[in-house]
Amino acid sequence: MKHILPLFLALLMGTGLMAQNATLPQNITLRTIDGQTVQSSAIQNNGRPVIISFWATWCKPCNRELNNIKEVYEEWQEETGVKIVAVSIDDARSAARVKPHAEGNDWPYEIYLDQNSDLKRAMGVVNVPHTFILNGEGEIVWQHTGYQDGGEEELIEKVRELTQQP
Repeated sequence: MKHILPLFLALLMGTGLMAQNATLPQNITLRTIDGQTVQSSAIQNNGRPVIISFWATWCKPCNRELNNIKEVYEEWQEETGVKIVAVSIDDARSAARVKPHAEGNDWPYEIYLDQNSDLKRAMGVVNVPHTFILNGEGEIVWQHTGYQDGGEEELIEKVRELTQQP
């Protein structure tokens, strides 16, 4: 029994270190809403933070989150330089709805389609919405699954912490 606690603590600490060093997978093919092929390595922001939001057209919490962020996105960009990338997990049957859906909501984000769920799997996304924050080096520094109204405040606070570091 004495040996179980130290082993558990070592595993817990090791998991935290791995999570801090995780980076965005670089070689996964996505599509823009205009049908262009792009690699996941294109998700960057010149050394500034990136928020990646996995969503789907049929996901009500996803849509609420992206619509609520839209209202403050311009201010966030001015303050922190953050960029938001919305990655749709809609499959081939519903992918045709992504562009009209995003345009109908007037979302100012870069929007990519992950129809084969390759990026979703590589990043360990199980449920949407699933939101990640990447620092300027492309390292995953925070992630969260689900959305409740007002959750965008926690998101911008995490981004502010990144941009205020020396």
